[in-house]
Amino acid sequence: MEKFTNESIDLESLPKFEEVIFTPLQSNYFNVLVFNLVLVLAVSLLFYIGLEWFAYLSMFKNSVVFVPIILILLFSIAFILLKLGFKKRGFAIRNHDIIYRSGIISENTIIVPYNRVQHVAIHRGFISRKLNLATIQLYTAGENSADIKIPGLLDEEAIKIKELVSSKINLQQQFSTDNHPNE
Repeated sequence: MEKFTNESIDLESLPKFEEVIFTPLQSNYFNVLVFNLVLVLAVSLLFYIGLEWFAYLSMFKNSVVFVPIILILLFSIAFILLKLGFKKRGFAIRNHDIIYRSGIISENTIIVPYNRVQHVAIHRGFISRKLNLATIQLYTAGENSADIKIPGLLDEEAIKIKELVSSKINLQQQFSTDNHPNE
C-alpha cells in the first residue's frame, strides 16, 4: 500500500500563463465588429426617426437634435472601446490547452485543457464569410454554451485548430478506452 502524501507546491515554480505570447485576431475581424456597431447605430436612428414621425414631435419636441447627437456620441465611445478592446484580444495554443484573452477594464483569460473538450465547432456569420473569417467554439462537459469562443480567425486557421483539438480529443478518448476497457 502506498503512503499518502500531499505536499505543498511552490507557487513560483508554476508556469505563468501571463508569459504566453498571444496571437492577435485577424485585423479584418475589426471590420465585422464595426459593421455590427454601425448596424446598431443605424437601427437606433431609424427607430428614433420612426418615433418622431409617429409621435409628430408631440413627445419629443426638445429631442429633435439632442437624441441623434447622444446616439452619435455613444457610437463614438463604443467605437473607441471597441478599438481598445480589439487590441487586447488574443489566443494561444499550447501542448495541453488553449487560451483566449479579452477585455478592456476587466481582462478575462480563459484556459481550456484539451482533455476537458468534448466538442469543437466552427461558425461563420454572413459578413465573416465574405471576409474569409470564422469563429471556433470549444465545448466542455456540463454546459450548453461554448466554454471558449475565438472569433476573427482565418477559415484555414480555424480548420487547423479544429483538427488539432479533435485529434487531441480522439487521442484522449483512445487513451481512456485503452486504460479502462470495461467501462
